[in-house]
Amino acid sequence: MRTEASIQYAVQVYVTPRPGILDPEGETIGRALGALGYAGVSDVRAGRLITMRLEADGPDAARATASEMCARLIANPIIEDYAVQVEETVGGAS
Repeated sequence: MRTEASIQYAVQVYVTPRPGILDPEGETIGRALGALGYAGVSDVRAGRLITMRLEADGPDAARATASEMCARLIANPIIEDYAVQVEETVGGAS
């Protein structure tokens, strides 16, 4: 919801498989890195990055809204974890 005090924020959501959940993509990447000669690489986990712009009354409100979006749609809370990063965009209000 836009208000006069709303500021636009750049939001990044990192979604990764929870520990203990199989990650075939991460395993494939790990094996390929080893085959390319990168020794010492282990525990590779693959995830997704979702970016968006979000209007909110402050960074805490933007983070809360993004977290709600993750819980309702973006991440599967049974098998995935997520982290939200919020930064005010250059130019502030729009």
